[in-house]
Amino acid sequence: MYALVDANSFYASAEKVFDPAIRQRPVVVLTNNDGCICALCENAKQLGVKKFGPYYKVKGLLARHNAVIRSSNYELYDYLSNKMMQVIGEYAPDQHVYSIDECFLHFDTWQPEAGWKAHAAAIQQAVWQQLRLPVGVGIAATPTLAKVASFAGKRLGDQNGIAVLDSPQKVEEVLRAMHVQDVWGVGKRIAARLENQGIHSAWELANSCPKALRKQFSVELERTVRELNGVTCIQWDAERANKKQIYSTRAFGHPVTMQQALRESLCWHAEKVAEKLRRQGSKASLLTLFTHANPFANTRQYHKAVQHRFAQPTNDTRALVEAASRASVDLFKAGILLHKCGVGAIEIVDTEQEQTDMFAQLTHNPKLMQCMDAINTRYGSQTIGAAAKGIHPDWKMKREYLSPQYTTNWQHLPKIAC
Repeated sequence: MYALVDANSFYASAEKVFDPAIRQRPVVVLTNNDGCICALCENAKQLGVKKFGPYYKVKGLLARHNAVIRSSNYELYDYLSNKMMQVIGEYAPDQHVYSIDECFLHFDTWQPEAGWKAHAAAIQQAVWQQLRLPVGVGIAATPTLAKVASFAGKRLGDQNGIAVLDSPQKVEEVLRAMHVQDVWGVGKRIAARLENQGIHSAWELANSCPKALRKQFSVELERTVRELNGVTCIQWDAERANKKQIYSTRAFGHPVTMQQALRESLCWHAEKVAEKLRRQGSKASLLTLFTHANPFANTRQYHKAVQHRFAQPTNDTRALVEAASRASVDLFKAGILLHKCGVGAIEIVDTEQEQTDMFAQLTHNPKLMQCMDAINTRYGSQTIGAAAKGIHPDWKMKREYLSPQYTTNWQHLPKIAC
């Protein structure tokens, strides 16, 4: 059996963990630069607010209902996610973290003495008691059916967040009530094509010919159909494959018109790329660096990218930052309101399989980078880094409604008056 444990409106729920005063109020979390809504709690959904819509359109509505507005607090969400996964992982021999707010559990042939529903309730209660995060638990014979069970626990039946599909009759009942687009792995376009063929519900999809759908669509849809019929097809590798490309990009908090600001931002992104390269044991042979104006604004349009090839592959922060600093000269153009910039490692080699050059003068220092990473791991990200990225840059993304970083910043520790 498999279980899917999914946090309810994770970003919005995380904002309520350390602030009990807002737990009964509508809470809305905004995307980078406070532009759109990326998460909202159930109270906010009842107001008619839609996810991924522009914030300015519903700003008045939210203000009238005394809603709480928050900027994305990624440091807090990452900490709570890690803690949540630790708590959930104690309830099964095998765990696969699927995203920041959900994970799969694989029980193999093991069965709880108290029954699956009681086991799901124990997981739900443990996460709530230790972290004050509400989660749903769906249990079924395959990962895809576990997703179906999670859907049923939240939107069908008594909606207590728990559903166990341990019989063909229960599976059929839920699949008949689900639209085909609600099935994991079936997007809007695929759903439209399936509907043209008379497949409207998840039950009709489950009774379709897997081989025929493979020819018309893909092997992934064939696996989905087989999983809906209780055949496990999805397997997770013990180790994830390394990324072929690594990017760090972000829009500015406000338009940038100075070369120094662009240089600092590019160096900040280069440092992030270097950290990600070291984390997966890789080095970059080729960097691409770019910047552009806002394509949707009525201002002068501009987009430019440059590339930098290293003599030897490297993941040394100093080398990447130096390349970014030099690139800023070519990328900057006076009179342009720059909206976004980024750095990407587009040719990556595995450190263990690197072809070295015995005549090359190597400037990178692996021990220094290990020391930097150890300090930042222990004392928090950005504790130590390249000075070229600036100390208090004014180009950073806008986060006007940012809540305290209770778990990663000493200055934000909750204070109790006795």
